Amino acid sequence: MSGFVEKPEPVQVPGLTHLHTGKVRDLYRDETGNLVMVASDRMSAYDWVLPTEIPDKGRVLTQLSLWWFDRLADLAPHHVLSTDLPAGAPADWAGRTLICKSLNMVPVECVARGYLTGSGLVEYEESRTVCGLALPEGLADGSELPAPIFTPATKAAVGDHDENVSYEEVARQVGAETAARLRQTTLAVYSRARDIARERGIILADTKFEFGFDGEALVLADEVLTPDSSRFWPADQWQPGRAQPSYDKQFVRDWLTSPASGWDRKSEQPPPALPQEVVEATRGKYIEAYERLTGNTWS
Repeated sequence: MSGFVEKPEPVQVPGLTHLHTGKVRDLYRDETGNLVMVASDRMSAYDWVLPTEIPDKGRVLTQLSLWWFDRLADLAPHHVLSTDLPAGAPADWAGRTLICKSLNMVPVECVARGYLTGSGLVEYEESRTVCGLALPEGLADGSELPAPIFTPATKAAVGDHDENVSYEEVARQVGAETAARLRQTTLAVYSRARDIARERGIILADTKFEFGFDGEALVLADEVLTPDSSRFWPADQWQPGRAQPSYDKQFVRDWLTSPASGWDRKSEQPPPALPQEVVEATRGKYIEAYERLTGNTWS
């Protein structure tokens, strides 16, 4: 059992049709057919959407995505049409809402890895491969890979795990030409972002992208290069052979699996509410990532 601890009711806005409530984002369609994407402050961990929100999280994700979209547009166009607030929308939507082009979405999570960790590390320790790609001996948690690799995954419903798949499986699902374009664009965007982050003292260990088609054009969609979709590590603390400190929800994961939470991850019971100190520490990490990457002060 997993999913929402408390599934929110969608906000009703005149002229908008609610389409979907995701882990973080709520999706609407406006009267012109464009999508309205609203990033909430919801936090997910261990396949649960938690009952406690992280203030400003949705705005950080939205503003950071916009910053990255501007720096990647020559490699891949994006789906954002406007950041204007729809008429009648609540004031709280300001800064967290994107009006986006409706795309024919590709049903693949396009993951790029430049460092070994997470599910990639688990597979590597079993078979010296990640998504079927052979890697050299001697790598450890946090090791930099010889070159970035494309390690796609299937897109899961709320409460389910994304599942790593081989490139061959992606080609079977979407066709060889589309699979090749996804791999090429994913690695090009990752490499650009990795270099930008590195200049700012941050390692981009891995990230995932979503793409859709606008006619024949392959377009970046959803969020991009945020602490929710990427692993960012402080470069000055990088030390292969151990888990790396990161700019993401690690405070939340650590507390949920600690005795202090009283929660058994293997049980069917939903996780408890987060204590204030975990909320504040997590909010601080998201804002620190935004400020270090963009050079802007969060306000």
